[in-house]
Amino acid sequence: MTAVHDVDERPSDIAGQFFEDGYVFPIDILDADETLSYRKQLESLEAGLGDRTLGNKAQLNYPHVIFSFANEIVRNPAILDVVEHILGPDILVWGSTFFIKEPHTESYVSWHQDLRYWGLDDVNGQVSAWIALSRVTEANGCMRFVPGSHRGDMVEHNDTFDDANFLTRGQEADVAIDDASVVNVALEPGQASFHHGKLLHASAPNRSSERRIGLAIQYIAPHVRQVVANEDFCMLVRGEDHYNHFHHIPQPVSDLSEDAISWHNRILTAQNTALYDGVEAP
Repeated sequence: MTAVHDVDERPSDIAGQFFEDGYVFPIDILDADETLSYRKQLESLEAGLGDRTLGNKAQLNYPHVIFSFANEIVRNPAILDVVEHILGPDILVWGSTFFIKEPHTESYVSWHQDLRYWGLDDVNGQVSAWIALSRVTEANGCMRFVPGSHRGDMVEHNDTFDDANFLTRGQEADVAIDDASVVNVALEPGQASFHHGKLLHASAPNRSSERRIGLAIQYIAPHVRQVVANEDFCMLVRGEDHYNHFHHIPQPVSDLSEDAISWHNRILTAQNTALYDGVEAP
């Protein structure tokens, strides 16, 4: 059984494992009542959206910009304490996405490295948090990590444009994966994992009868730059930004407000410039 980490551990314990293995998990973040409340708010808003899409491939991208409850999650002190161990006291949110796999569906995520596509210039200036709002198991498509794979070179990726692949381009790392080395990232509701942007990771389809819900949040240090898109956006959630490399996004004053939707559209357009850089459509 994987030991549950305490966010009050010495910074060297969290940061040391993170930079050695490329990840740290599980870490308790939300209690049962908080987790259930956030899940209910998400599912209520989903019902209100109907067929409306707010991201790529029908995903819910950048929910912290348009939903108050998601903005509350990305500012959760327990999450930020872990991120501070890794990045330092000044923290920006660069992105967020709800990754939801419905029961008995084929949606999956191929093996890939995030930072191959994000246009950010410092590979050690970013960390992704993944917060479970449901039970996350191997059966329902938990994330899978290749320990230490962030310490090598960035690998080549191929664009598959597979509709079942959650990734924008269906990008897939051109590398053989030794299944014996793979770690399954099982999480209880309210727990989180944290991983490096160069770490090879993936997830399989949901073969179970339960919904798998996770919120991925990308945190960066303010010194990081966007070097592919002409502009980019962030939200300051702890400390100060002494660099101002990004446009600062305000917190949403209400769910799906006109101003929040305007910011959301600007972010999606700008960051897709980086995500689709060099793409050759089939």
